[in-house]
Amino acid sequence: MFLIFTASVELNSLYTIFVVLGVVAFWFFEKLLVSKYEAKMNKYLLLIVYLLFFAVLVGAFALILFIWNFDIINYVNTSFDQFIVFIEQSIGRLISSLVVIFLVLFILKAAKITFNRIGLKESQNQRRKRTIAKLILSLFRYLFGAIAILIVLAIWGVNVGPALAGLGIAGLVIGLGAQKFINDLISGFFIVFEHHYDVGDTIEAGGFRGEVTEIGLKTTKLKNYKGEVKIIANGDVTTLINHSKLPTLAIVEFGISYDANMQQTMDILNEELPKLVNEMPEIIEGPSVLGVIDLANSSVNMRVTAKVMNLQHFGVERKLRQRIKEVLDAHDIEIPFPQLVVHHSKTE
Repeated sequence: MFLIFTASVELNSLYTIFVVLGVVAFWFFEKLLVSKYEAKMNKYLLLIVYLLFFAVLVGAFALILFIWNFDIINYVNTSFDQFIVFIEQSIGRLISSLVVIFLVLFILKAAKITFNRIGLKESQNQRRKRTIAKLILSLFRYLFGAIAILIVLAIWGVNVGPALAGLGIAGLVIGLGAQKFINDLISGFFIVFEHHYDVGDTIEAGGFRGEVTEIGLKTTKLKNYKGEVKIIANGDVTTLINHSKLPTLAIVEFGISYDANMQQTMDILNEELPKLVNEMPEIIEGPSVLGVIDLANSSVNMRVTAKVMNLQHFGVERKLRQRIKEVLDAHDIEIPFPQLVVHHSKTE
């Protein structure tokens, strides 16, 4: 009898190994097929492939249980009966828990809609309002999430009082070991309430320059002009440059020929360039010619500046270069190219 039992176990083990190897082979083939044709495959066909693999996995598991004489039908029937009894005994608690979860989700959804409307209208403190609204919304999520968990635990008979006391002690222990996390939270509060930057500002922090899209309790999200998003821990924002606090200076440098009349050139530009204000309302002051900044090898270099709304200097600089070229051409003032004068010495 012992030899027969041993042989049966060895045979069942061999069958199990074959089933496992079959599943691994199917998984490898499915992985190879998907990686090779995923870009060309229809999304529904891809879903069918994944469902087929899941079915094979479930079938292999059921086959292994059958090999080892496990009564699946009896187990399913027993589990189903126990589940029905559990539902009948706990129907009140289930309904109460679902009501609590529904109410919390409804409150959070209403809060999200309400706070997202804050700061939509143009105003002096628009960015400030949006920043504080996002921070309060983040606080709401944490607060109501914790409240919902405690209420559901109380519904299911858990004594919440000792749980709260235990959470307080656990929070103290975790706080001692998670000082970096606490530092990020405190830094987040100081960033918002000391008005270091707001949502919509363009800042440079940690070697990354981009627009602030979100300020949370722990992190700040930046997005640059390429669409790249960087998430920075608030505690790591030790030094930063905020490009949105004050108006920006648009700077354009150009050169004229040494034969040109410098004073006449500056007078012409100071008369023509301010007309750009009618075309570009983002210009606050100027443009004006500062004067000669360099006597280069082939040109007399001058500088034009204009005070513009923050981060609007790129477009203004492009327009200034175009208008300077048009004005100089209209008055026959040469913009020289690099030249080299070669002198030949006379030798006998």
